Amino acid sequence: MATGANVQTSTGAGALLSILRDGRARTRAELAELTGLSRSTVSQRLDGLIDQRWVMAGDGAISSGGRPAAMFTFNGGARVVLAADLGATHARLAVIDLAMTVLAERAVELPIDAGPERTLGAVAGAFDELLREAGREPGQVCGAGVGLPGPVEHGSGRPVNPPIMPGWDGFAVPEWLGARLEAPVLVDNDVNIMALGEHWAAGPAVDHLIFIKMGTGIGCGIISGGKLHRGAQGAAGDVGHIRVADADVPCRCGNAGCLEAVAGGASMAAALREAGTEAHGSRDVVALMRAGDLRATRLIRQAGREVGAVMASIVNFFNPSVIVIGGDIAEAGEQVLAGVRETIYSRSLPLATQHLGIRASELGDRAGVIGAAVMVVEHVLAPDTIDRAVAG
Repeated sequence: MATGANVQTSTGAGALLSILRDGRARTRAELAELTGLSRSTVSQRLDGLIDQRWVMAGDGAISSGGRPAAMFTFNGGARVVLAADLGATHARLAVIDLAMTVLAERAVELPIDAGPERTLGAVAGAFDELLREAGREPGQVCGAGVGLPGPVEHGSGRPVNPPIMPGWDGFAVPEWLGARLEAPVLVDNDVNIMALGEHWAAGPAVDHLIFIKMGTGIGCGIISGGKLHRGAQGAAGDVGHIRVADADVPCRCGNAGCLEAVAGGASMAAALREAGTEAHGSRDVVALMRAGDLRATRLIRQAGREVGAVMASIVNFFNPSVIVIGGDIAEAGEQVLAGVRETIYSRSLPLATQHLGIRASELGDRAGVIGAAVMVVEHVLAPDTIDRAVAG
């Protein structure tokens, strides 16, 4: 979303676009007043934005008795972004315009362990079909965003030792997919893009948000000061491998007692199988709970408590205003939320929880594709990027 900081640090065409991205049409005089630029400079910069189709004439005009002043507004439909949220076995893909309107989307079965070239080839093919469905041309694509279910080095967009993605380690995802889409590609881990999506849904009033994905594994995305916090290498938020007290269950990372090994969907499904109940993953555990299975219900509630115990320390350390629970296990609703709330509120400092909200995801399965689109839109529409584009 556009911020006042963007306007203060830039007086180029990108600064004007940052103002207009709030959806309100403005006159040249209003833009001159907001930026401190002269009317002639504003007109020149607007001409460049109109030529690039970032801005268009808005509806209506303001008259003070003479000739009505023209209005200008952000052209959110000028270009589109492609968004992909890849999971262990399924993927959701979408075509979304710059105003964050979903034009076409689909969920497909796409096992990540098929390898990068086969998986990304299927993604590229699905994007072609979705563009046709949306009535858009490949030339209107200004970028693509991809979320992967594993660690991603932020600077390069390459997966790093992803435990459930054989053959993906170090694979040049942005370059390989970008060559086929003929557009820039940004890559991050799936939990980070979900956090971006939930922050977009929450609105600019929420500056400090933590998103917890509870599925086969457990991960965390951190929004700090309105921005995604990735850490030095992109590894921030890996709470799934924090050790749980008095637990020694082996984890797929090679250690024992990790939160993921104790409270992840895979561990709950394994516990149900040992008890003689058929369950293969997170969705089966939630389905059993909804069908009234008491063991599945107890496991989900305890998983919420375990996640809450880890998050209590993070609440004291980070002091978020909102914690959002997403992923397959979040579909259990109050059963998991009650467990999370129980331990966070009992173990965190009163000041840190005084106005803390803990709720389920607003976007559900869409959080990843919305966040992937947000990642691309914020990159493409950054004031410096727009300045360079307008300059040719």
